[in-house]
Amino acid sequence: MLSDEDGYTLIRLARSALEHYLKHGRMIDVDEHIRSRYSMKAGVFVTLNELIDMSGKDGNRNDNDNSAIRGKSIYIDYAKVKVKEELRGCIGFPLPSKELCYAIVDAAVAAATEDPRFEPVKSSELDRITVELSILTEPELITVKDPREYKDKIKVGRDGLMIVWRYGSGLLLPQVAVEYGWDEERFLCETCMKAGAMPDCWFYQDTRVYRFEAIIFKEVEPNGRVTRVRLAE
Repeated sequence: MLSDEDGYTLIRLARSALEHYLKHGRMIDVDEHIRSRYSMKAGVFVTLNELIDMSGKDGNRNDNDNSAIRGKSIYIDYAKVKVKEELRGCIGFPLPSKELCYAIVDAAVAAATEDPRFEPVKSSELDRITVELSILTEPELITVKDPREYKDKIKVGRDGLMIVWRYGSGLLLPQVAVEYGWDEERFLCETCMKAGAMPDCWFYQDTRVYRFEAIIFKEVEPNGRVTRVRLAE
């Protein structure tokens, strides 16, 4: 079981890897102490969220300050302004194929530079981006006699899902279903669509459904406090 102190250390590792790569164009050298402490293998996802200042007129995004567009760093005290989070990148490794410390480094850099949904993150954006880390248990195949049983075999607020079907696969982290207020059936359907399939592909006989759990840590503000995320079930 990872402690809150571990969470702080691993979030700092992810941010350091991100900052180093965006500044120098190469991977960070992982400290020997970190390597020895976090050599266990685990699946990992790194999520980058941009904090948007919503304190402008009528609650709209405050775009009056163009300093970020000009490439300058800006400072916002996020404890004093209304902000919302917008996804800026999320990539990871569902299977425990890498040592934890290296999986975190690789996932952090990939989330910033390889997520096809977004332009690569620039170094000037880092002071308004928070890092979230999900450390996964190994995905467990759910066995059922009737696909309708899947809904009873998973629990929103505890499980993440991975769907593998004939033409691909897709994964959604446990926190996604909680954030969107989905029930178990909607979670299954959304994971199917994440895999590029029809929403009801979990009824197909050759579809495999996996569940996993996650330990989640995230920054409260960019490069600031780190908290353990406890999902509301």
